[in-house]
Amino acid sequence: MPKPLVSILITAYNAEKYLGEALESAVGQSWSRREIILVDDGSTDGTADVARQFSSRGVTVVSKENRGQSAGVNTAYEHCHGDYIQYLDADDLLVPDKIERQLAALRDRDSRRILLSSPWAPFYYRIRGAQFVRNSFWEDLSPVEWLLRKMNENTHMQNATWLVSRELAEAAGPWDADLQYDQDGEYFTRVLLASEGTRFVAGTGIYYRSTGPGSISHIGNSDNKKESLFRSMKLTMGYLRSVEESERVRKACLAYMQTWYGAFYPDKAEIVAEMRAIASELGGQLTEPRLPAKYSGLKAICGYRTAHWAATVLPQFKSNALRRYDKVMSRLESARQGQRQPVGAFEEDWLQ
Repeated sequence: MPKPLVSILITAYNAEKYLGEALESAVGQSWSRREIILVDDGSTDGTADVARQFSSRGVTVVSKENRGQSAGVNTAYEHCHGDYIQYLDADDLLVPDKIERQLAALRDRDSRRILLSSPWAPFYYRIRGAQFVRNSFWEDLSPVEWLLRKMNENTHMQNATWLVSRELAEAAGPWDADLQYDQDGEYFTRVLLASEGTRFVAGTGIYYRSTGPGSISHIGNSDNKKESLFRSMKLTMGYLRSVEESERVRKACLAYMQTWYGAFYPDKAEIVAEMRAIASELGGQLTEPRLPAKYSGLKAICGYRTAHWAATVLPQFKSNALRRYDKVMSRLESARQGQRQPVGAFEEDWLQ
């Protein structure tokens, strides 16, 4: 039988700064039977120019008006022909053997409903030193058990860690183009529940770039993102409860809402009221979000709102400082080497 064709799907919006590295990681995959579809989602910078530089290396570029990530992914899917789908954000990186190792983990009797996963490591600019930290997803799991761990532990997988068969993608349906936040979480819940379980593949993975407040994954004070998050949460809980209505599922849904309650409390009064009603229907209740202990004094003096603002904003200063430092060090190292650090240089023992 011929080797399966893998479609690497990338949606890019104003991503000229990092897109070249992401595309290098895609064209550098050791799995040779692949196609790469890049959708330029109405960018106003040099994204299209960067993408076209890779046309001679097997990258198909599709340009469209700006409609958001989900619509862009759906457009890329319409143009692909792969037996397996590899999603990749325009600023993230694939380890060179990621796809090959995942496909090698399939067994002769496996159906196309096995969902393949892998580790991920966050980074700013330099992947050298990025750490793949073990969590409870580092094993094969049933769909329900995977979602229970996600909700109870506030753990997640980056969307590029998955390798999805076309059969699974067709069963799950398209990405929800009306969601502006947690669209990948909602989509992969559907993929998970359409699957026969996950197959975790160690020894490879992806690098997830932490770009800060400007990224699509940063919720900030955006009302649209908060409303999207809540809608995604309701859909996710509904999907899970549709396949198992049990005490453990209800408890997991309560834990899930409590984890994210602080994103809405107290300012989004309508959402807060609806969350409380859902919690009551689940047989529990939500409590005022807990702040880190170091902000308890500020809360006593200035109230919850001010303390919550400080707990949200101040850690960003540290993250921004680390990001700037890593950017400077990356440029210095590149200048010394006279070239970019090769994508995929990593410590093997972090992935075992």
